[in-house]
Amino acid sequence: MSVTDRTVVLAGATSASGLALASALQDAGARVVATGRSAERLAPLKDAGVQIEVADATSLDHMTALASRLESVDGVIPLVGGWRGGGGLAGQSDDDFDALLPALAAVRATSRAFDARLRASGAGRFAIVSSTAVGRPLAGGANYAAIKAGSEAWTLAVAQGYAKSARDAGEPLRTASVVFRAKALDTAALVPAVLSLWDVDAAKLNDRIIDLL
Repeated sequence: MSVTDRTVVLAGATSASGLALASALQDAGARVVATGRSAERLAPLKDAGVQIEVADATSLDHMTALASRLESVDGVIPLVGGWRGGGGLAGQSDDDFDALLPALAAVRATSRAFDARLRASGAGRFAIVSSTAVGRPLAGGANYAAIKAGSEAWTLAVAQGYAKSARDAGEPLRTASVVFRAKALDTAALVPAVLSLWDVDAAKLNDRIIDLL
């Protein structure tokens, strides 16, 4: 298996890392569908030849509508992120927490909307980018670590669902859900990790937390 000829959805892909990942996937022979809430911010992806869709990655309705328009989907990676923090526990404001919530909302919406499509693929992959802060949260980053921890828990629950579905059907596991952990988002580490998702059997990949070095 490889990523060649796979259809991969990058949800919330208007960041520099989204563009880098989309370009690398295309170079590897994948079909990339990138979403964002602004056509203007999606313009660099469109210029790179990526199929763009103006849609909110945190909206179940938007993501479900997109899933229904795509003939097949082999991978989904929500890239909604951001960091706000500092000031110890006293500095962990409700506004900061609310600003970080879309990252978790995108994980929930995309995994639910594309569930059937990924299960129907012969090699469906769902992956998120988390943080090493989950393993050692600091007071000044408590909001951020809590959101990332929630995203990881949801992603591992997705993995359990994939495994149970295959087991109940008496079929080999072909779909995997994975967490990538990074101290800081580095496309030089993220890109090869994502490309290799289709090089590994789903049974060995599902339910894993992979540190990006």
